[in-house]
Amino acid sequence: MSEAIKVDIWSDVQCPWCYIGKRKFEAGAALFDGQVEVEYHSFELAPDTPVDFDGTPADYLSQRKGIPLEQVGPMLDRVIGIAADVGLDYHYDDIHQTNTVKAHELLHFAKSKGRQLDMKERLLKAYFVDGAHVGRIEDLADLAAEIGLDRAEVVAALESNEFLSDVKADVAQAQEYGIQGVPFFVIDGKYGVSGAQDAQTFTNVLQQVRSEREEVTA
Repeated sequence: MSEAIKVDIWSDVQCPWCYIGKRKFEAGAALFDGQVEVEYHSFELAPDTPVDFDGTPADYLSQRKGIPLEQVGPMLDRVIGIAADVGLDYHYDDIHQTNTVKAHELLHFAKSKGRQLDMKERLLKAYFVDGAHVGRIEDLADLAAEIGLDRAEVVAALESNEFLSDVKADVAQAQEYGIQGVPFFVIDGKYGVSGAQDAQTFTNVLQQVRSEREEVTA
Protein backbone atom coordinates (compact mmCIF):
# COMPACT_ATOMS: atom_id res chain seq x y z
CA MET A 1 0.00 0.00 0.00
CA SER A 2 1.38 3.41 -0.96
CA GLU A 3 2.25 5.95 1.70
CA ALA A 4 -0.41 8.53 2.55
CA ILE A 5 -0.18 11.88 0.76
CA LYS A 6 0.36 14.70 3.25
CA VAL A 7 -1.80 17.79 2.89
CA ASP A 8 -0.91 20.84 4.98
CA ILE A 9 -3.69 23.42 5.18
CA TRP A 10 -3.25 27.02 6.32
CA SER A 11 -6.57 28.32 7.58
CA ASP A 12 -8.28 30.67 10.03
CA VAL A 13 -11.32 29.85 12.14
CA GLN A 14 -13.06 33.09 11.11
CA CYS A 15 -12.42 32.64 7.39
CA PRO A 16 -15.68 31.82 5.56
CA TRP A 17 -13.82 30.48 2.54
CA CYS A 18 -11.79 28.16 4.80
CA TYR A 19 -14.91 26.27 5.89
CA ILE A 20 -16.18 26.16 2.31
CA GLY A 21 -12.73 25.06 1.15
CA LYS A 22 -12.64 22.38 3.82
CA ARG A 23 -15.85 20.87 2.48
CA LYS A 24 -14.63 21.03 -1.12
CA PHE A 25 -11.30 19.48 -0.21
CA GLU A 26 -13.04 16.71 1.73
CA ALA A 27 -15.21 16.00 -1.31
CA GLY A 28 -12.14 15.92 -3.55
CA ALA A 29 -10.26 13.63 -1.18
CA ALA A 30 -13.29 11.30 -1.07
CA LEU A 31 -13.08 10.95 -4.87
CA PHE A 32 -9.41 9.92 -4.57
CA ASP A 33 -8.91 6.24 -3.88
CA GLY A 34 -5.69 6.66 -1.91
CA GLN A 35 -4.74 7.62 1.62
CA VAL A 36 -4.57 11.29 2.63
CA GLU A 37 -3.12 12.73 5.84
CA VAL A 38 -4.29 16.24 6.78
CA GLU A 39 -2.69 18.74 9.14
CA TYR A 40 -4.01 22.24 9.78
CA HIS A 41 -1.76 25.24 10.31
CA SER A 42 -2.47 28.62 11.85
CA PHE A 43 -3.07 31.77 9.84
CA GLU A 44 -4.45 34.92 11.47
CA LEU A 45 -6.47 37.05 9.07
CA ALA A 46 -6.99 39.83 11.61
CA PRO A 47 -4.52 39.53 14.50
CA ASP A 48 -5.30 43.08 15.64
CA THR A 49 -8.98 42.30 16.30
CA PRO A 50 -10.00 42.58 19.96
CA VAL A 51 -11.39 39.47 21.65
CA ASP A 52 -14.72 41.23 22.07
CA PHE A 53 -15.15 43.31 18.93
CA ASP A 54 -17.94 45.83 19.38
CA GLY A 55 -19.96 45.25 16.25
CA THR A 56 -21.05 42.76 13.63
CA PRO A 57 -18.92 41.09 10.94
CA ALA A 58 -20.44 43.64 8.54
CA ASP A 59 -19.25 46.47 10.80
CA TYR A 60 -15.81 44.89 10.95
CA LEU A 61 -15.48 44.63 7.17
CA SER A 62 -16.64 48.21 6.79
CA GLN A 63 -14.53 49.72 9.59
CA ARG A 64 -11.36 47.67 9.30
CA LYS A 65 -11.26 46.86 5.61
CA GLY A 66 -12.68 50.13 4.30
CA ILE A 67 -15.56 48.50 2.44
CA PRO A 68 -18.71 50.67 2.24
CA LEU A 69 -21.41 49.16 4.44
CA GLU A 70 -23.90 49.04 1.56
CA GLN A 71 -21.48 46.75 -0.31
CA VAL A 72 -20.91 44.39 2.61
CA GLY A 73 -24.44 42.94 2.66
CA PRO A 74 -24.36 41.64 -0.93
CA MET A 75 -20.83 40.27 -0.32
CA LEU A 76 -21.99 38.29 2.69
CA ASP A 77 -25.13 37.11 0.89
CA ARG A 78 -22.92 35.71 -1.85
CA VAL A 79 -20.74 33.86 0.65
CA ILE A 80 -23.82 32.49 2.44
CA GLY A 81 -25.12 31.18 -0.88
CA ILE A 82 -21.85 29.48 -1.79
CA ALA A 83 -21.65 27.95 1.68
CA ALA A 84 -25.16 26.58 1.28
CA ASP A 85 -24.07 24.89 -1.95
CA VAL A 86 -21.66 22.72 0.07
CA GLY A 87 -24.13 22.05 2.87
CA LEU A 88 -23.13 24.81 5.31
CA ASP A 89 -25.75 27.05 6.93
CA TYR A 90 -23.93 30.28 7.78
CA HIS A 91 -25.62 32.59 10.30
CA TYR A 92 -23.83 35.90 9.92
CA ASP A 93 -26.31 37.73 12.14
CA ASP A 94 -25.15 35.61 15.10
CA ILE A 95 -21.38 35.68 14.50
CA HIS A 96 -19.09 37.06 17.22
CA GLN A 97 -16.19 38.79 15.47
CA THR A 98 -13.12 38.09 17.61
CA ASN A 99 -9.41 37.48 17.84
CA THR A 100 -8.62 33.87 16.91
CA VAL A 101 -5.16 33.37 18.42
CA LYS A 102 -6.52 31.30 21.33
CA ALA A 103 -8.55 29.19 18.91
CA HIS A 104 -5.32 28.47 17.04
CA GLU A 105 -3.59 27.55 20.30
CA LEU A 106 -6.47 25.18 21.01
CA LEU A 107 -6.02 23.54 17.61
CA HIS A 108 -2.37 22.85 18.45
CA PHE A 109 -3.41 21.46 21.83
CA ALA A 110 -5.92 19.22 20.08
CA LYS A 111 -3.23 18.10 17.63
CA SER A 112 -1.08 17.02 20.58
CA LYS A 113 -3.99 14.78 21.59
CA GLY A 114 -4.62 13.43 18.09
CA ARG A 115 -7.90 15.36 17.76
CA GLN A 116 -7.01 18.33 15.59
CA LEU A 117 -9.40 17.54 12.73
CA ASP A 118 -12.35 17.13 15.10
CA MET A 119 -11.48 20.37 16.88
CA LYS A 120 -11.13 22.29 13.61
CA GLU A 121 -14.58 21.19 12.45
CA ARG A 122 -16.12 22.07 15.81
CA LEU A 123 -14.58 25.55 15.86
CA LEU A 124 -15.70 26.40 12.34
CA LYS A 125 -19.22 25.21 13.05
CA ALA A 126 -19.25 27.12 16.34
CA TYR A 127 -18.23 30.35 14.63
CA PHE A 128 -20.25 30.28 11.41
CA VAL A 129 -23.28 28.17 12.29
CA ASP A 130 -23.86 28.16 16.05
CA GLY A 131 -23.06 31.79 16.90
CA ALA A 132 -20.62 30.70 19.61
CA HIS A 133 -17.67 32.77 20.81
CA VAL A 134 -14.31 31.33 19.72
CA GLY A 135 -12.04 33.98 21.21
CA ARG A 136 -12.44 33.47 24.96
CA ILE A 137 -10.70 30.74 26.90
CA GLU A 138 -13.77 29.56 28.83
CA ASP A 139 -15.87 29.28 25.68
CA LEU A 140 -13.09 27.46 23.84
CA ALA A 141 -12.70 25.06 26.73
CA ASP A 142 -16.41 24.26 26.54
CA LEU A 143 -16.09 23.46 22.83
CA ALA A 144 -13.05 21.30 23.49
CA ALA A 145 -14.92 19.39 26.19
CA GLU A 146 -17.70 18.70 23.69
CA ILE A 147 -15.34 16.58 21.60
CA GLY A 148 -13.95 14.79 24.65
CA LEU A 149 -10.86 16.83 25.54
CA ASP A 150 -10.11 17.53 29.20
CA ARG A 151 -11.57 20.96 29.93
CA ALA A 152 -9.25 21.84 32.83
CA GLU A 153 -6.23 20.80 30.80
CA VAL A 154 -7.37 23.02 27.94
CA VAL A 155 -7.83 26.03 30.23
CA ALA A 156 -4.36 25.53 31.72
CA ALA A 157 -2.76 25.26 28.27
CA LEU A 158 -4.49 28.37 26.93
CA GLU A 159 -3.90 30.47 30.04
CA SER A 160 -0.18 29.62 29.99
CA ASN A 161 0.21 30.25 26.23
CA GLU A 162 1.72 26.77 26.00
CA PHE A 163 1.07 26.50 22.27
CA LEU A 164 1.51 30.15 21.25
CA SER A 165 4.98 29.45 19.85
CA ASP A 166 3.47 26.78 17.57
CA VAL A 167 0.95 29.31 16.26
CA LYS A 168 3.73 31.81 15.56
CA ALA A 169 5.79 29.11 13.82
CA ASP A 170 2.88 28.32 11.49
CA VAL A 171 2.42 32.01 10.69
CA ALA A 172 6.14 32.39 10.01
CA GLN A 173 6.14 29.36 7.70
CA ALA A 174 3.19 30.82 5.80
CA GLN A 175 5.22 33.99 5.28
CA GLU A 176 8.17 31.93 4.01
CA TYR A 177 5.88 30.21 1.51
CA GLY A 178 4.48 33.57 0.44
CA ILE A 179 0.95 32.69 1.55
CA GLN A 180 -1.11 35.87 1.65
CA GLY A 181 -4.62 34.44 1.86
CA VAL A 182 -6.38 31.34 3.08
CA PRO A 183 -7.33 28.60 2.70
CA PHE A 184 -4.02 27.50 1.23
CA PHE A 185 -3.25 23.83 0.63
CA VAL A 186 0.27 22.43 0.30
CA ILE A 187 0.04 18.93 -1.13
CA ASP A 188 2.96 16.52 -0.74
CA GLY A 189 5.15 19.45 0.25
CA LYS A 190 5.39 20.75 -3.31
CA TYR A 191 2.03 21.65 -4.86
CA GLY A 192 0.20 24.74 -3.65
CA VAL A 193 -3.53 25.15 -4.15
CA SER A 194 -4.96 28.53 -3.18
CA GLY A 195 -8.58 29.14 -2.25
CA ALA A 196 -11.77 27.10 -2.09
CA GLN A 197 -11.28 25.30 -5.39
CA ASP A 198 -13.70 22.77 -6.83
CA ALA A 199 -13.49 19.24 -5.44
CA GLN A 200 -12.17 17.85 -8.72
CA THR A 201 -9.17 20.19 -8.57
CA PHE A 202 -8.05 18.57 -5.33
CA THR A 203 -8.70 15.09 -6.71
CA ASN A 204 -6.58 15.87 -9.76
CA VAL A 205 -3.62 17.08 -7.71
CA LEU A 206 -3.77 14.03 -5.43
CA GLN A 207 -3.87 11.74 -8.46
CA GLN A 208 -0.94 13.60 -10.02
CA VAL A 209 1.14 13.16 -6.86
CA ARG A 210 0.40 9.44 -6.80
CA SER A 211 1.29 9.08 -10.49
CA GLU A 212 4.60 10.84 -9.93
CA ARG A 213 5.38 8.56 -6.99
CA GLU A 214 4.60 5.49 -9.08
CA GLU A 215 6.92 6.73 -11.84
CA VAL A 216 9.75 7.13 -9.35
CA THR A 217 9.31 3.63 -7.96
CA ALA A 218 8.69 1.94 -11.33
